[in-house]
Amino acid sequence: MATPSQFDNDTFALARQHLADFVTGTARRLAGQGGRLLEVGPQERSLVRESFTNFAVDTFDIVDTYQPTLVGDITKHNDFIADSTYDCVVCMEVIEHTLNPFEAVKEIRRILKDGGYLLISAPLNWRIHGPIPDCWRITEHGWKALLRDFDIETIDSLESPGRELFPIRYNVLARCNKTKCIDDHELVFRYI
Repeated sequence: MATPSQFDNDTFALARQHLADFVTGTARRLAGQGGRLLEVGPQERSLVRESFTNFAVDTFDIVDTYQPTLVGDITKHNDFIADSTYDCVVCMEVIEHTLNPFEAVKEIRRILKDGGYLLISAPLNWRIHGPIPDCWRITEHGWKALLRDFDIETIDSLESPGRELFPIRYNVLARCNKTKCIDDHELVFRYI
């Protein structure tokens, strides 16, 4: 088993707080709304349920270890969830563990209502971690490509201390846009 580095130890609390601030801040922003929310891969964490009290929350995981409401693979079409079921999907610290993040986003878009919210996050400058597999790291440009058919409202990064352009992690808030269909050549990226 690998030993966490000093960097990991020094930034772990920062990363957790960054995630918590994003979730609670977004919950406050959406306090006037309600409906159905799906949290993907929450394990035993309860921050989303505690923060989004105005939403009926379902949980979704690939295994039933933590007794989710629904068991399935977010990278596949889950027939037991109808199109446009959810007003909000929360997928925090999960996408890097999927085998196909593009298919995961496709399925999330299918089950979200048009105009529904997606909260999604992943580490960038962080060690390989469980649950296995840990397959991906997504940059700011990667988020724009991955969420090309969403309207991205916020890309929130936690910068690495002393290392510009290599954030520890990203949180993204986006809205589902069922009419959007962006081709590769139409993507626009921030010049760095």
